[in-house]
Amino acid sequence: MCLRSSSYTSPKPCKHLADYKLRHAFNGYDSLQNCIKTTPIGRTRVDNHNTKIPRCNFCNGYQGRLYICLMCSSISCSIHILLHTQTKSGHDVAIDIERSELYCCLCCDQVYDPDFDKVVVSEQIKGSCPGRSNKRRRLDSGMELDLKKSKQLIAMRDGRAKSCYPLGLRGLNNLGNTCFMNSVLQALLHAPPLRNYFLSDHHNRDECKRRYGEKLCLLCDIGALVSAMFSGDRSPYSPAQFLYSWWQHSSNLASYEEQDAHEFFISVLDGIHEKESKVRNSSKDDGDCQCIAHRAFSGLLRSDVTCTTCGFTSTTYDPCVDISLNLDTVNSFAAAKTGLSTLSGCLNLFTRAERLGSDSKLHCQNCQELRDTSKQLSISRLPLVLCLHIKRFEHSLIRKISRKIDQYLQFPFALDMTPYLSSSIVRSRFGNRIFAFECENSDSSAEYEIFAVIAHSGMLESGHYVTYLHVNNQWYKCDDAWICEVDEGIVRASQCYMLFYVQKLLYYKANKDLSCNVSVESR
Repeated sequence: MCLRSSSYTSPKPCKHLADYKLRHAFNGYDSLQNCIKTTPIGRTRVDNHNTKIPRCNFCNGYQGRLYICLMCSSISCSIHILLHTQTKSGHDVAIDIERSELYCCLCCDQVYDPDFDKVVVSEQIKGSCPGRSNKRRRLDSGMELDLKKSKQLIAMRDGRAKSCYPLGLRGLNNLGNTCFMNSVLQALLHAPPLRNYFLSDHHNRDECKRRYGEKLCLLCDIGALVSAMFSGDRSPYSPAQFLYSWWQHSSNLASYEEQDAHEFFISVLDGIHEKESKVRNSSKDDGDCQCIAHRAFSGLLRSDVTCTTCGFTSTTYDPCVDISLNLDTVNSFAAAKTGLSTLSGCLNLFTRAERLGSDSKLHCQNCQELRDTSKQLSISRLPLVLCLHIKRFEHSLIRKISRKIDQYLQFPFALDMTPYLSSSIVRSRFGNRIFAFECENSDSSAEYEIFAVIAHSGMLESGHYVTYLHVNNQWYKCDDAWICEVDEGIVRASQCYMLFYVQKLLYYKANKDLSCNVSVESR
C-alpha cells in the first residue's frame, strides 16, 4: 500500500470510484443532489421522491442498509447490491440511503470522496433548520465552500454550537468503514492523561520534524488531531493523516475494511509506545515504561497457580493495558434467569479461581512432578485509566462459526475496584490474614468514574461503532461526523463493547485543569 506524504489530507479513492469519475465526472452526484435531504436533527439522507418508503428492487425489503445506484437510481439492499452490479455492467458505485455515504459495490466497502462530500455539505446547509441543526452537522474541515452565504451560515451555526457543547466535542468523518477508528479516537482523546499530554505539547511536532524529517509520525498526527478537536471548530474533522500514519505502523490492517475497535485500540497504544521508546532510547520490554500510553493505561495482573495436591502456589505478574471480560450469562444463575449480565458479575468471573483441566497439568516445584492445578487472576496494580473490553465476538474453531453476543450488560458509572485487587482476593482466600502487597494501589485509588463507552450495534459482519462521552455531567453520542446530547438511559441501554473509567480524583482534577491546558496549546 502506498503511503502518502504528510501534506496529504484525503484518502485515495478505490479504483472503481476513480474509474466511475473518469467516465461520468459528477453526473451521478448532480442527478442525486436534489434527493439529499436534511433531517430535523441535522443528519443527511437520500430521499428518493419516487417512493415514500425505499425498498429493494430484488426482494422488496425495506429494513437494514439500502443503497441507490449512481447510474440508474435502482435501490438494492446489502444482500442484493452485489447482484445488481453483476447484472448491470459499470454500475459499481452507490450511495448509502440512510447515511449519505458512497459505497463501492465491488469492494463491498464504504469509500470517501471529498467531491461528493461537497455536494452533501452544500445540500445540508441549504436545508438546515435554524432550531436544532446546530447539534449535528456534516462538514469537511479541509473544505472551502465557494459561496459567501454558505460561509456565513457555517459561522453562525458554529457560533451556536460553541455555546452549547463543551470544548473538544467534534465529529470525525467516516473515511470508509472507519467507525471503529473514530469511536476509539473519541475515547482516547478524552482520556485525561492522554489529552493533557498532547494539549501541553509534550510531544513537540516542530522539534520532531527537525529531528526525523518529514516522515509520518503517529505521535505528531495524534497531536495534530488533539489540537483540531480542541480548537473550538465544530465542523467534523477528517482524520486521514492519522489513518495513514496508523497504516504505516500496522500494515497488516491497512485497508478500508471494517476492523475491530479493541484491536485498533491496542494497536494505537503499541504505536505510541514504540515511537516514544525510540525517542527515549528505552527498551520495549521495560516494565516501568514511562511512555504516555503506559503511564495512562498500564496496570499489573497477578496470576496465582496452586497445586491441588500440596497447596504450593506459584505467582507471576503480567502488565496489561486493558482487561478483557467474558459475559457472565453462563456462570451466573441471576444472569441466566433475568437475561442480563452485570459488570460486577463479569469481574467476579475474571477473578474467580478456575480449576485447570487434567490435560493442563503443570509441574509443581514442591511435589517435583506434574499435578492438577487451579489458577486465579487478580489485579496487583490499577492504571490511571481503566479500559474494560467486553468479549462480544465469539469464534468457534470446532464449529467454524463466529457470532456476536447481544447480551445486555448492566454497568455502573462509578466503579469501586477494591474487591478485585490482589489484596482483597488473596486475603479472602487465606482467611483475611495480613499480607504485604508492595506494588498495589491504596484503596483510595480504586475509585473510578466512567467517561467513555464504545458501543457496537448490528451484526458481526455489518455492525457499527459509536462512542458515548460523559463531559460536564452530560452524555453525548459521537456517531462519526455527528454529535448529539443523549440521556443516560440511552447509554445504559447500549450494547457496550469497551468501557473507559478514570480514577475519581484524576477525573475531577483533569476537568478542572482542562482550560489551563487549552490555553497553553493556543499559545
